Amino acid sequence: MSDLPDCLYCRRDQRLQDLMIEVTTLQVSTLYLFKEQTHRGRCVVAYRSHVNELYELTEPELALFMQDVARAARAIKVAFAPNKINYGAYSDKLPHLHMHLVPKYEGGTAWGAPFEMMPANKKLLTEADYRALIDSIKRAL
Repeated sequence: MSDLPDCLYCRRDQRLQDLMIEVTTLQVSTLYLFKEQTHRGRCVVAYRSHVNELYELTEPELALFMQDVARAARAIKVAFAPNKINYGAYSDKLPHLHMHLVPKYEGGTAWGAPFEMMPANKKLLTEADYRALIDSIKRAL
């Protein structure tokens, strides 16, 4: 029996693997490529320890987490040249601090509107396509 909470980010189990692919570890978090790629380059930055709210972090931890988010967003901008990156931190259904980084492209899906977390017409890629996206992000980090 594990002492870890029943959390896909903490357990890193099949639930996580069904949704995301690990890109790399950052200072205090892990960067994942979201498998649903309606927004090319969509990622998640998940805090490494099990907390749910930003205010649960100490000032130094919060600074490091936000540095991780900014570093990942910058890499997405360099790799894919979106017009804007939307940030989403919800976790009402998954209580673990994580931030969705959603590249938005002018004239593209949901430009000027909130992104859909799990669109009905999911855009899934081949393993080779996922690998190419991950390689692009890693080069930009």
